[in-house]
Amino acid sequence: MRYYSTRNASGAVSYAQAALAGIAPDGGLFIPEEIPSYSRSVLSSLGSMEFPDIAFETIRPYVHPEIPDAVLGDMVRDAYPFGAPLIAVGKRFMLELFHGPTAAFKDFGARFMARSFSYLRRGESKPLTILVATSGDTGGAVADGFSGVEGVSVTILYPKGRVTPLQEKQIAGPGGNITALAVEGSFDDCQALVKAAFADEELQKRLVLSSANSINISRLIPQAVYYAAAAGRAVAGKSDPDGEATPRAGTAAGHGSGTEDRRSGQGVSFSVPSGNFGNLTAGLYAKAMGAPITLFIAATNVNKTVPDYLESGDYKPRPSQATISNAMDVGAPSNFERMASHWSYEELNKSIQGVWVSDEATRETIAQVRREAAYFLDPHGAVGWKGACELDKQGKLPGGPLAILGTAHPAKFIEVVEPLAGRPPLPPSLARLEGRSVVCKTIANKLEALKEILYA
Repeated sequence: MRYYSTRNASGAVSYAQAALAGIAPDGGLFIPEEIPSYSRSVLSSLGSMEFPDIAFETIRPYVHPEIPDAVLGDMVRDAYPFGAPLIAVGKRFMLELFHGPTAAFKDFGARFMARSFSYLRRGESKPLTILVATSGDTGGAVADGFSGVEGVSVTILYPKGRVTPLQEKQIAGPGGNITALAVEGSFDDCQALVKAAFADEELQKRLVLSSANSINISRLIPQAVYYAAAAGRAVAGKSDPDGEATPRAGTAAGHGSGTEDRRSGQGVSFSVPSGNFGNLTAGLYAKAMGAPITLFIAATNVNKTVPDYLESGDYKPRPSQATISNAMDVGAPSNFERMASHWSYEELNKSIQGVWVSDEATRETIAQVRREAAYFLDPHGAVGWKGACELDKQGKLPGGPLAILGTAHPAKFIEVVEPLAGRPPLPPSLARLEGRSVVCKTIANKLEALKEILYA
């Protein structure tokens, strides 16, 4: 597979070049020259295949032949000792993406990326410097995935005061080859600093730079896996039993209430809490590969740049606004450029319904779902749940199963969730953070401040 920039269709590069560079020299994002298709045998088996096997079949065409099949097989088995259970909650499904080590969906991309980089850079003597901008969960997943990886140093930028205490412990707790920087500004400011660093000629000469945000194609591709896996199970009329991290209230376990929508054979609709739009872009890849997906709901908070675009056809980035669903506080989503390069406005409108949800409605939804379905939602999952409700009321949802993406465990947002719904159960992955200290540096929102840290 070859990759080219969203801003220049010529000059295609290999997977290794695209992944290790992170961003194209012209500032664009790398996209594959084509989106491959699943074989008929894989499509017919999605409902019964093990998660690492689906990961292998999904990722292989994007990295072949640079990562041999035997190496890739070992990578996905090592990266994914956990899966993405499809849990029944009332008449809906929750696709729980928080059973990994940092209790957020970013684990799926970051853990594969770390292993991919380690293999692709085997034998290199000059260290790799990874720059990451995070609004919350990306930083923790990257810190965990790359912690202790030889020959790689990671610098994580996050908006000061705009991540939760648990998220900050995950970002700024590992130490070692992980440096955490609290930026005096918003996530958009952090993201702009990273892009400015990649465009700086002096930095490029002195350091080997790469990114680990969803702007990096090697982090985005693995996220297509859980869409395919969940779609296969839902279409087959299956759901999974509660896992160790499932935030079910009380002692309820197993397959939930048993009232979930089991209309097998129909394509799935996914409600995707959306910020930088890497997650939804990965879903579009899975759909294009042939996974039985009918519709995506792009559910945002008040940072509704993409829902407004889907309604008007006019894309207008804007400064981000702080909300209780902080990982989605993105006013200029980077992955929109990738989406718009692959698909026209008309094509995106056929695949995506946009909706936005206020903080007030998010809080009401957390309380309501706990009360009526005995299930804890985090603020991002609540945006996805409420967004689906609103579109359902308007008659804009097709038939067939509906799955809400649970992008982070509600215990990561205890300050928001507990006053509304009580204290959610703490999964072991987060319980281990208690007592972890935070080591970070605060920097001004200036490139020179970042360069000073990188040169130290």
